[in-house]
Amino acid sequence: MTPPAAVRLWKLGRIDLPLDKPRIMGVVNVTPDSFSDGGRFLDATAAIEHGLQLIEEGADLIDVGGESTRPGAAPVTVDEELRRVVPVVEGLAAAGALVSIDTSKAAVAAAALEAGAVIVNDVTALGDPDMGAVASGRRAGLVLMHMQGNPRTMQEGPRYDDVVGEVSGFLIQRAAAAEAAGVERASIAIDPGIGFGKTVDHNLALLRHLGVFADLGYPLVVGTSRKSFLGKVTGQTTTEGRDVASAVSSALAIERGADVVRVHNVWACKEAVLLTMAIVRESGG
Repeated sequence: MTPPAAVRLWKLGRIDLPLDKPRIMGVVNVTPDSFSDGGRFLDATAAIEHGLQLIEEGADLIDVGGESTRPGAAPVTVDEELRRVVPVVEGLAAAGALVSIDTSKAAVAAAALEAGAVIVNDVTALGDPDMGAVASGRRAGLVLMHMQGNPRTMQEGPRYDDVVGEVSGFLIQRAAAAEAAGVERASIAIDPGIGFGKTVDHNLALLRHLGVFADLGYPLVVGTSRKSFLGKVTGQTTTEGRDVASAVSSALAIERGADVVRVHNVWACKEAVLLTMAIVRESGG
């Protein structure tokens, strides 16, 4: 009799998160200029309540961000970002949530980890040279994302000769840099950065070839939720109007190897994921 395959784990400090099933990361934006919710959860109490609601709807992780990374977004100071995110991280962690801090600043990551976060979601993939040491020192999970340019410039004519090869090569290099900084390989996850310095065709190519990224051996995080390329494909002009496409693309990402999907509408995504897994797994999920 063939023994069962070992369950893959994502090491998040003292927590080993099993990846034997797809994981949903719910988004809580604590910003006045988020592309998705326009500052609805800028108040810490409202943000904490929203995060807990996302957990009730099926989120396994909550990603808290205090600086918008939408195209053209203005930068935020360290002090302002800390003011926005630390109370929310503290509140969610105290309630038992597994919290990710969405930041590119090592100082913000350090404070959020101290407040109870267990993951750093870094859209610049160690753009801050101190970020690796911060993640290593706390033994935190670390998501390394690809972005061409920066949020102010990333959608100004992005170009690639081979988007899949270039993005995967970048992520391999940044994962090696994280390991060199002391981050455990089992704590590192990768994200191809859908919508970050990519055209519609680039995004679709990356989603079409997610197996390339899954084969790199790191937990694979994919975030398509409410992004503008979905509206360009479907004709939906509002962010919430893209929730169906967000759920479908998240489910397809999981079918093609994603371990974690980052979404705003957790309920819709969970429904799509449950159906997808029931179809692709002979056991019915």
